Amino acid sequence: MSETLKIAIIGDYNFTYNSHLATNMALDHSGNFLEVDINYYWIKINEAAQYKLQNFEQFDGILIAPGPFTNAFFLNGIIRAISTLSLPVLITGESLKNFIEVLINSHQLNSNGEKLISDNLVEGNTFERIQIVPHSKEFIQLYANHSTVELTSSRYSLYPQLIHTLTSEIIDIEAYNQFEEPEIISLKSHAFFVACANCPQISSTRELPHPLIYTFIKAALASTLQTENKTV
Repeated sequence: MSETLKIAIIGDYNFTYNSHLATNMALDHSGNFLEVDINYYWIKINEAAQYKLQNFEQFDGILIAPGPFTNAFFLNGIIRAISTLSLPVLITGESLKNFIEVLINSHQLNSNGEKLISDNLVEGNTFERIQIVPHSKEFIQLYANHSTVELTSSRYSLYPQLIHTLTSEIIDIEAYNQFEEPEIISLKSHAFFVACANCPQISSTRELPHPLIYTFIKAALASTLQTENKTV
């Protein structure tokens, strides 16, 4: 393996959470698959909130792990900050809602103070199966050889007018779920800034790494090589 990537995992790590252990393993699966060494570093929400942009720039990619989180307000600030960087970013789990809240506030989309995002529609600390319905050409290809059934502990319904406003200029919907709700979205203005409500880490295996995770790692690798070429 000739390349080594540094990946920041932002989240309040707890070894008793399957989704947190799966995050580590999914990165290992993708590293083995792509023949890339990956050094990943868990950064607590309270610590990441104190980071300046140059602190984030020491990494080759940023993954926001599933919650729960000690401070959702701090997480919103972190998402707002990293969205200004060119680094590849993958947001997983309930932090999709935080991402949408950041977009609403940044673009002043809720002047009337309405409730535009539902509460979590998954009850309790459980996982439910979600059916991914790829929408974009890229994600249709991404899921061509992978199961479209994912596990999730978070699902949200968005106000239809909000979806219309967001998709007109701000985001692309990469995939829906069986309830016809946006399940995976990305920033139009960013090369790789993807957020999904489900936990793709959980369905990743050594034999079949999850395509979304290894696509994130490929984006981090491409970004690193591009930066190296600029400095030569």
